[in-house]
Amino acid sequence: MKLSIREMAVFSMLGAIMYLSKILMEWAPNVHLLGMFTVAYTVVYRKKALYPIYVYVFLNGILSGFSTWWIPYLYIWTVLWAAIMLIPQKLSKRTKNILYICACSAHGFLFGTLYAPAQAILFGLSFEGMIAWIITGLPWDFIHGVSNLVCGFLIVPIVSILQFMERRTT
Repeated sequence: MKLSIREMAVFSMLGAIMYLSKILMEWAPNVHLLGMFTVAYTVVYRKKALYPIYVYVFLNGILSGFSTWWIPYLYIWTVLWAAIMLIPQKLSKRTKNILYICACSAHGFLFGTLYAPAQAILFGLSFEGMIAWIITGLPWDFIHGVSNLVCGFLIVPIVSILQFMERRTT
């Protein structure tokens, strides 16, 4: 996946937009646009969406500190990317859009569960300890899933804007 200079600039800006959106939304715990951006970038850029996603991940580490909280970020956004990549392109546009919103929301509901294995390994939790960690975080995962559902309705407009911009510059 060789990148042009234009793509490097675009993907760097898209990753920076993800990071900026996270910073701007920190006043509301577990409410952010990251899932929406991950889905939109994947719909438009497919495999190359990993570039802006990992620009975001590394900006997060560089600017917020590489610590144990950051390690699951190395895989957690890739799970959502992979789920979107698995949605068949032959489906109707309406069906795909519904699936994009559902995947975005599911990622929020499952965030703590996806995060838990790394926490268990890093902090030496038993399986029971990991399950307790997941259960303790369920209220936050509920907020995360609902907010991702609401933010998921922005996927289609963001995809339209990105596709329009891609057509204009290529």
